[in-house]
Parts: sequence; C-alpha cells; structure tokens
Amino acid sequence: MAQPLIECIPNYSEARRPEVMDAIVNSILSVPGVTVLDRHSDIDHNRTVITMVGSPDAVEEAAFQSIKKAQELIDLNEHEGAHPRIGATDVVPFVPISDVTMGECVELARRLGKRVGEELSIPVYLYEEAATRPERQNLENIRKGQFEGLKGEIETNPERFPDFGPAKLGSAGATVIGARAPLIAFNVYLNTADVTIAQKIAKAVRNSSGGLRFVKAMGVMVEGLAQVSMNLTNFTKTPIPRVVEMVRREAQRYGVGIHHSELVGLIPQAALIDTAVWYTQLDQFEPQQILESRLFNVMKSESAAPAKPYSFLDDLASENPTPGGGSAAAFTAAEAAALVAMVGRVTVGKKKYAQVEADMYKIIERADTLRRELTAGVDEDAASFEEYLQAIRLPKNTEQEIKERERAIEAATLHAAQVPHHTAGLAMEVLSLAITAATIGNVNAISDAASAVNMAAAAVKSAGLNVLINLKGLQDQSKGKPMADDIRRYCEEIKTAETRINEIFYDRAGF
Repeated sequence: MAQPLIECIPNYSEARRPEVMDAIVNSILSVPGVTVLDRHSDIDHNRTVITMVGSPDAVEEAAFQSIKKAQELIDLNEHEGAHPRIGATDVVPFVPISDVTMGECVELARRLGKRVGEELSIPVYLYEEAATRPERQNLENIRKGQFEGLKGEIETNPERFPDFGPAKLGSAGATVIGARAPLIAFNVYLNTADVTIAQKIAKAVRNSSGGLRFVKAMGVMVEGLAQVSMNLTNFTKTPIPRVVEMVRREAQRYGVGIHHSELVGLIPQAALIDTAVWYTQLDQFEPQQILESRLFNVMKSESAAPAKPYSFLDDLASENPTPGGGSAAAFTAAEAAALVAMVGRVTVGKKKYAQVEADMYKIIERADTLRRELTAGVDEDAASFEEYLQAIRLPKNTEQEIKERERAIEAATLHAAQVPHHTAGLAMEVLSLAITAATIGNVNAISDAASAVNMAAAAVKSAGLNVLINLKGLQDQSKGKPMADDIRRYCEEIKTAETRINEIFYDRAGF
C-alpha cells in the first residue's frame, strides 16, 4: 500500500523579513515526517508561499505550528503588500496526493480549523471543498475588504462570523483553511509598466468576469512590470496553453506583449506535459512514451512487496496466550468505530443530509479518535497480561520476596482488569455513536451502522468477561467492585440499545 501523502501550501503575509520566514519554516521542519518542497517569496506582494508534503498527521501538526509561529511574528496592522490578505497565515489549503481522499483532507481542514480557533484564538474560515456555506467556497468572497474591511465587520455582521474561533480580529488577523485539488499559481509579466492593462487582461481572462472557467486573475504591479497574477484551479479543463494564448491575444489589443511568466510554488508534471504536447502538436502522444515514467513504473512494480494481511488474526490464532479475549474485544470495538466513521463519511457532502452534516462531522471526528484509542488497546491488553505473567514469575525464596511478589501480582491483576474495563467504556461510546449514525446518517448505510452497534455490543460483553475473570483473582475484592458494577450496568444498557437499533433498522430500511 502506498504511503498516504498530503500536500499543504500555506500562504504567509510576509516576504520582506527573511528571518521571520526562516523561523516559520523551522517550525514546520520541527515536525518529523514533513518535507518542505518549495519556498517562494514576493517582495511586492509581501507574501511567501511554502509547499510541504508528508503524512496527514504530520502535515496537520506542521501547519498548526507554522500558524502559531506566524501569529507571534507577523502583525497585520503593520502589513502592506499588493496581494489581498486577511491573516498572518492567510490561507492554508490541503491537497490529496497519494492514498488520501478529498474527504479526508476536508476532515483534516476542519480539525485544524477547530484547533487554531480554540488554542490560538484566531478566527478561521473554511473554504473550497471544506466550506460550510456555498458562498465561502470562493476565497475571494471570504477575503472581501481584506484585513481592514473584515476587522470592521466580523463582530457585527453574521455573514462574516468565522466557522471556528472568536468573532474578533487580533494582530494575526484571520486564517482561511480548506481542501482543494492541485492549483497552479501562474503569473504572466507584460512588457509594460501600465498596471491598468494587466487589470483589463485579468478581467477578460478570469471566470468571474466571463473569461476562462477555471481561472482566477488580477492585475498588479511587480518589479516595475505589470503582472497578470493567476490561479489555475483545474489545469485539465483549462490548460496552461489556453490561458497563455488568451493573455497574449488580449495583450496585443493594447499594443503590448508577454515579457516572461513564472510559477509560484510547484506544478503537477501532467500540466507541463500537456503544455509541451499542445505547443509541439504531438497529437498521438502517450504518457508512457516518457522515458522516466516508464522506468519509474518498472522499478516500482519490481520493488513492491505484498503486505501480509490480517496479521492480528494470525497472532490471535497462535498458541501464545497473548493476544487474547481482551485484545479481540478492543479490535472488534475499533472495527465498530471504523464503521461509524464510514457511515459519517458517506453522509457528509450529500444534499439530502445537509441539515445533519455538522453533526456527522462531529461523529466522524469522535469515531476516529475512539478507533485510535481502541487500536492501541489491542496491544495494551496483551501487555497487561504479560505484566501479570512477570509478576507470578518473581522469586519467592524469602518472606520479603513473597510479600513483594504478592503485591506485584495484586497490582498486575488489577491492571489486567482495568484495561478491558477501559475498552468496555470506549465500546459503549462507539455503540452510542453508531445508534446516532443509524438514526440520522445515510439510509444506504443503515446496515453498516446497525452492524457497528452489534459489534460494539459484542466488544462490551467480551471485554466485560475479561474484566470479571481478572477481578476474581484479586485478594481485595473491594478494589474491583466499581468495575464489576459498570460491566453489569453496560450489559443492561446494551439490551435497550439492541432493541432500539432493531427498531431504527426496520423503520428506516422499510421492512
């Protein structure tokens, strides 16, 4: 399986103080598993774009650390630049690269936005695929009026209230976070210093003014030349050559031409291939005709090693006493949590379930957290049993050794009960989430939600059996009574839950 990779391209409102950007880049690099691919600063725009890539968790953490560092070092009250902006960290898009879906990037954007709002008190707006309102899909709508305009409206205009964080701007302004497809930041310089020509060309080219469908553009002055600054949001449907030729044609109307062009950040290889094919008119071209691509595919197929599936089940079936029933209970509950998250993910984004989308995102977030905790519980249960085995193997040659051994056995026995007790509690929470998912989630996944309820119930019962058998070994039975009471209560609650899920299933499924 390929390693999950996400690209993140945060834009910071700073380019004139290299030491500030050095500190921000260092905050990104402090997170293991993240690679900075590119750093592009524009003095006139007073803006720097960083391109980083890594695992989803690592990139999420690196983005947060960079936003935190930018908040410390950049004051929007003192910022000036040609590029529109509302924040020290102005915009943070996540792009799926490998073995990651757009939906997962949306969830990542929401998690980061919530954390930035809560921990840093920075207002956060969600945009593009992560937008909570149709009008916020477009970044320009969110940035209307820039920092100064937003500062005057954010506290009083409900339309400008953030998705996360306080409705008040500090010196770091607000941050826009979202998920999107690969975007090409592409600028064309004209051989004129008349910025009004660039502005007219930008108006002709951009989609919002009736131009090309997947082009955003504005005219600005950079390094003494008029520049048509563009974002190409879908290069497969509006390719670079079409954009360049339209800019060239419009420029000719005003008696000017293209001086040169530039990329801001990185570009997908396919976009350059498409450009080369267009200009060279290679009508019969096939991607596999590229030497490096053919070699890469051959080497990749030769080096790929098949992964061993279901290794946990193999361990469970072995002659070893660990993993055992407690680990199996945690594994089953983790599966139930995964099913709940799946039900959530097939619900969000559907117009029919728009009214419950916010609730489903909360369910997804909690289900994923529970799945991680329960997955960790698989090993924790096995480790607790190993701890008990070590205790009974302690020497017992002297009276002191006997007492120490008895204390160790008592502590290990209690811990061996506490671990599945914790599993049972988490599984009960999964069960509750599953019932909610079955009640309001996508009806096409009703059987999955019902399965999650039954799996969580089985996990609770199985974990409970392991709790009770371990408590039986305690010398001081009073220590285990609260846990035993919990298990009995859980089992009674499960009976009600099983009746409830059957009612929901037969009602929503139409039986």
